[in-house]
Amino acid sequence: MTNRLSIFSAAYWKTAAAELRKLNRLTLAALIIALTVVIGSFTIPVAENLHISFNFLIVAFGSMIYGPLLGIFAGAALDIVGYIAHPFGAFFPGYTLSSMLGCFIYGLFLYHRRISVMRIFLAKLIVNFVVNVGLGCLWSQVLFGKGYWFFLINSLIKNSLMLPIETIMLTLLLQALMPILTRAHVIPVQNSNRISFI
Repeated sequence: MTNRLSIFSAAYWKTAAAELRKLNRLTLAALIIALTVVIGSFTIPVAENLHISFNFLIVAFGSMIYGPLLGIFAGAALDIVGYIAHPFGAFFPGYTLSSMLGCFIYGLFLYHRRISVMRIFLAKLIVNFVVNVGLGCLWSQVLFGKGYWFFLINSLIKNSLMLPIETIMLTLLLQALMPILTRAHVIPVQNSNRISFI
């Protein structure tokens, strides 16, 4: 697999849609969901309804392979299965939407793309500030009845501090796996064996 498609081309979205019919991709999505649920049980609490988790590593890896469209369905299943495995309060569909959007964004930036530190950073930037901070604080406000700003400040600090750390962690993970994935024709061949900055 050597082709890298533009997200603005019909071929990109046809290829992404085709992932929904591949048994090996569906199986991978199921494994990603199971692994993420297991890892999700190990979190570091930071504040009310705010914690540090390393789920993003597995989610981004899966989305890079099976793309944004299958990622949407995987994200929905991930949130529902995660809630069943670790119920916390009432089920809230807002978090399902956040999970779907997170998987979609990682897929959009990493699926059939040339992997770079900047691309990883931009994906994390959007997930952290649009999904985690923007939507996450809204969902917390709805669920807990406190003001949006109460949740915003803590979430903004946590996601800002974690952004460079998470970018480095995801870069190191993908760098370690990239040679294996390209040899197996799971991701397009990259320009070099090292993830470039830009």
